Amino acid sequence: MYELTDISRSHDGREVLGIPRLSLGSEGVTAILGHNGSGKSTLLSLIARQDRPDAGRITLDGAALDAVGQKALARRVAYLPQRLPPVAGLTVRELVRLGRFPWRGALGRWRAEDHAAVDHALTETGSTDRADRLADETSGGERQRAWIAMLLAQDAPILLLDEPTAALDLAHAYEVMGLLSRLARDRGRRVIVILHDINLAARFADRIVALSAGRVAYDGAPDGLLDPQVLGRLYDVDMELLPRAGKPPFAVVA
Repeated sequence: MYELTDISRSHDGREVLGIPRLSLGSEGVTAILGHNGSGKSTLLSLIARQDRPDAGRITLDGAALDAVGQKALARRVAYLPQRLPPVAGLTVRELVRLGRFPWRGALGRWRAEDHAAVDHALTETGSTDRADRLADETSGGERQRAWIAMLLAQDAPILLLDEPTAALDLAHAYEVMGLLSRLARDRGRRVIVILHDINLAARFADRIVALSAGRVAYDGAPDGLLDPQVLGRLYDVDMELLPRAGKPPFAVVA
């Protein structure tokens, strides 16, 4: 879906991203990994069109990304930033309803399909029972699911999420990634998600793209990343793998 060619992006005179060629969006769940400052958020902001490259070309389904109209883009791509804005006074249902903006008619009138999309998104994320609660007063995991429900209501085939598990405890992090994995598997969504946790990525991702100093250091299946030498080069620290019966090995610092 995405094709990036000869991409370069600099901040304060320092190149933070340099990618000769990269395709994204053909797998179910693609996890973007890398140490802090590796260029992960810069990459995601470029394909979300929250930022633009200094050089290079990005296409979405063959069309230049910067030429796609804003409403047309919102119908194709739903983006969840790392820092979620406050939504004071909005219930979970009202937050989810915001996802229907790209699809509403010329006069902004709500149609049956809009209401159905909101109800379906609430059901898919297990948020129906808290739909009338204030979004900002829910727990971290519940709030994250509410925002993901908003993305689902947007009905875009591509979901971009910047560290959706960063502020969550382990149980809620696995819950959120399990939800994203099911959406990709059962609903045909294409999920591109930034993660910090190697083991979380290995458990739920179909493909891992790892960045180091703004370059692609690894691109492939999770089991190929789970190699002490590969991880050591990526994170510049000795790593080892703990075997587990019937499950991927668990990566830990040696």
